[in-house]
Amino acid sequence: MKGFTVAIDGPAGSGKSTIAKVLAKKYGFTYLDTGAMYRMMALYAIEKRLDWNKPGDLARLLGETTLDIRKENFFLNGEDVTRSIRTPEVTEKSSPVSTVREVREKLVEQQRRIGRGKEIILDGRDIGTVVFPEAQVKIFLVASPEERAARRFKEYREKNIACTYEEVLEDIRNRDRIDSTRKESPLRKAVDAVEIDTSHMTIEEAAGAISALIDSRLRDYTSSENIGGGHEIL
Repeated sequence: MKGFTVAIDGPAGSGKSTIAKVLAKKYGFTYLDTGAMYRMMALYAIEKRLDWNKPGDLARLLGETTLDIRKENFFLNGEDVTRSIRTPEVTEKSSPVSTVREVREKLVEQQRRIGRGKEIILDGRDIGTVVFPEAQVKIFLVASPEERAARRFKEYREKNIACTYEEVLEDIRNRDRIDSTRKESPLRKAVDAVEIDTSHMTIEEAAGAISALIDSRLRDYTSSENIGGGHEIL
């Protein structure tokens, strides 16, 4: 197989990353957490005490940052920041970072380079609409703000990160507003994406629903390769 792409989009806390990891392991696909790339840029901007009213300053930081992903660990300029990028402060700042055009262009370029010609699963806000609009499988996960906040709050408590449910819910709603109204690649469902509401689903149930779709598309894709000789995804 020359390459097969699964794009999972949706708002914060809808279960994208967790479900994508489960599916990547099941199918032996490469998993790319695109949100972590924006989180790393947000962390670096925080460390540099960036003036958030000057997005151009963030774009200039691109020239002095090296982002790397090794299995499930994330490295910023050679330093393992896997835990550091999951704090509430970084979570809050990752949305403003994603609105900067130069940052998005650079990171989208990297995402396409990493995913080209591979069997890969990516999750984010604009994978099916901008990064890989030709993806064989496009999923748009949704869930109520309250349910997403409860999941994120539980995650923070397990990591001993101090916050309240109300603070998390407010952040979720704020991120939804920023992600949906930003000028550069706003959060939206691709016209050919399948929407799945995970509000009342377990991770296993959601992964199972997506697996059925992947299995169907894989059969169609491999059949077309055998008939037509295949093609490489660019």
